[in-house]
Amino acid sequence: MSRLMSLAMAFAVTLAGTSQAQDESTKTAPAAKATEDTDKVLLDLSKQKWTWMAEKNVAALEGLFHEKSMFTHMGGTWDRNRELEIIKSGGIHYKKADIQEASVRVIGTTAIVMNRLRLLAVVGGNEVTNPFMVTEVYVLEDGKWKLAQLSFSVLRGS
Repeated sequence: MSRLMSLAMAFAVTLAGTSQAQDESTKTAPAAKATEDTDKVLLDLSKQKWTWMAEKNVAALEGLFHEKSMFTHMGGTWDRNRELEIIKSGGIHYKKADIQEASVRVIGTTAIVMNRLRLLAVVGGNEVTNPFMVTEVYVLEDGKWKLAQLSFSVLRGS
């Protein structure tokens, strides 16, 4: 009888441990899913931004760019209004961004998207292709991700 009791107790402890492990896994699974969903939303948004820039879709970009956003290029740093004007006028025409790698890091309501890419652009009437690491900083505001900062860093030797 005592052997049967021991087996029953061992079984009960095993079940309790399994139940607790399942409870723990279900607690973290939604958080992991939410993180994956957020990463996908941001990567898709970043990719869409390149399409809008290529199309010179200033109306869509106005909705994406935070009103206090800043842009850092090889030729200088400027604000949202100047970036939109440059895109609209064709001062820089972002023809095609060939994204080679992309990653996301979310910190609270801030997200950093990194894109390693080759950018085909027309700058001052000249078509140029450059390898860049582009850093995009997004902020979550009123349930929407807004681009707050975009920086181009040339990758030499790539």
